[in-house]
Amino acid sequence: MTAVEVIEHGAGDPVVMVHGDVGGAMATWEAQLPLADGHRLRLVNRRGWGASTDTEGEDFAIDARDVADIIDEPVHLVGHSYGGVVSLLAAALVPDAIRSLTVFEPPAFGLTIDRPATRDLVDRISAVVASGPTPEEFLPQFVAAVGGDPGRLPSPLPPPLVKAAAVQLHGRWPWEAVIPLEELAAAPFPKLVVSGGHHPVFDGVCDVLEARLPARRAVIVGAGHSIPSVGEPVNELLREFWAAAEG
Repeated sequence: MTAVEVIEHGAGDPVVMVHGDVGGAMATWEAQLPLADGHRLRLVNRRGWGASTDTEGEDFAIDARDVADIIDEPVHLVGHSYGGVVSLLAAALVPDAIRSLTVFEPPAFGLTIDRPATRDLVDRISAVVASGPTPEEFLPQFVAAVGGDPGRLPSPLPPPLVKAAAVQLHGRWPWEAVIPLEELAAAPFPKLVVSGGHHPVFDGVCDVLEARLPARRAVIVGAGHSIPSVGEPVNELLREFWAAAEG
């Protein structure tokens, strides 16, 4: 029995999709469900979300191992936000099982921590955490800091979002992750890095990944950090990228 819930849709070549913070698997990837017309989508709820194992705080290293453990055949791996960091780590754990890797704005801020804009963002988030907020207080401030719209959050926050915020608040922060750039660069599978064109810090991280993996780069605007919610432009990009990877 695995530690994480996997929700499957469709049939065909398997795609493992890893969500970030705030929303779980279905909330993050709802706009990608049309891709199930030609692929078997395996939507992973990380620990602390959905029916997965409970946890006090998220941990990218544990999540990466969980994702690697459910990959028992060659897959396209896709991650958004924190799930993008998890996917970068998981791909390096099982490179022979990865057909392609796509990440949407992974907050791997350690790659650019020497830049003033990155340092300022990390310091602002750290200051919010140090102030001892409740999950309900923390989530809107965090969403605003990363370029989202806190006004889109329901008020009051429903219990699943309160739980998600608590897991994030008490977890390991993604800028602590050491991204295995050399291992990923040596892996033969194609890589795609997507940003939303809304925040210089995320753009900077994506630029580094583009150069160092190396990776194909795309920008899809219209939803800030919540790039998957744009829908069909994202789906068309993924279809084309997967088709090329499948040869």
